[in-house]
Amino acid sequence: MSDDADHELPPREEFHHDPIGHTDVWAGMSVGDLVSEYGHAGIGAKDLHEAVDIYAEMIGNDDVTNFFGLAGAMVPTGMRNLVADLIRDGHIDVLVTTGANLTHDAIEAIGGKHHHGRDHDGESTPRDFDEKLRDEWVDRIYNVYLPQEHFTAFEGHLRSEVFPNIDRTVTIQELTEELGRANAEVNEREGIKEDAGIAAAAYENDVPIYVPAIQDSVLGLQAWMYSQVNDFSLDALSDMTGLTDIAFDAEQAAAMVVGGGVPKNFVLQTMLVVPDAYNYAVQLTMDAPNTGGLSGATLDEARSWGKLEKAARNVSVYADATITLPLVVAGAREKIQESS
Repeated sequence: MSDDADHELPPREEFHHDPIGHTDVWAGMSVGDLVSEYGHAGIGAKDLHEAVDIYAEMIGNDDVTNFFGLAGAMVPTGMRNLVADLIRDGHIDVLVTTGANLTHDAIEAIGGKHHHGRDHDGESTPRDFDEKLRDEWVDRIYNVYLPQEHFTAFEGHLRSEVFPNIDRTVTIQELTEELGRANAEVNEREGIKEDAGIAAAAYENDVPIYVPAIQDSVLGLQAWMYSQVNDFSLDALSDMTGLTDIAFDAEQAAAMVVGGGVPKNFVLQTMLVVPDAYNYAVQLTMDAPNTGGLSGATLDEARSWGKLEKAARNVSVYADATITLPLVVAGAREKIQESS
């Protein structure tokens, strides 16, 4: 044995005796069981365990106002019902998302469907593969397909059910509210099998939806085209008033940030113009922080800006949000149920 074993150990302020455990899995285990087992492990498993714990505290406390940022292709990849249910259950007080997610949400509300596909057939070159899809009028989102005729139906929906009722200058939030109303009405009137979706749930539960980069979407393109021949325009700056008022009145505030981009920044920057900051925050992303970009920026970095309270509970989970979001939501719901 080395003589070093007889040497006195240095004083340790950072190190605490807390051995890593080993995750056990078994048939029939619940999501809550799995999340609990993750807590014994390290790296991403430990972060996801922490995310569930924080999110359960966020949505299980009626005094917390929950802001939800939703970026990325979360609706076409199957996260639509999950978000709509969070709204209906009172777990989202403010939704900030992309025009793309609302476009795909409306397509399903009026009867369109996204389809399983693949990112490459393995036989032709990637370019030839996507050229073939173009010839077939099919758009691809990684391994999800969407026939282009659904965008034609979406345009008709906007021009017949949405735009005529707001033929004036309105805020983006007023447009999303009208879209939610129209989605709900057409969904029920036509007996659409698919759920009416996110915008409809927000409309029915008085949850405002903000889309700060609406121009960057088919919804935004359609709004622009309609404005060229009608007395219609969008007032983006006025959205800031309603959003800021909600943040100002919040007893405590929490942010669930799925993905990055504009929705993430819009959610976080709101706290720069009110006296307080977020008390809780969970981020689900795959973007790395070391490039200095906003999408990968850590929530600890946001603390330096005053977007999070110094004592805020926060965690970032670096993994595909189509995997982590259902786990975090299911785990938090189970945790709340067990404690009630």
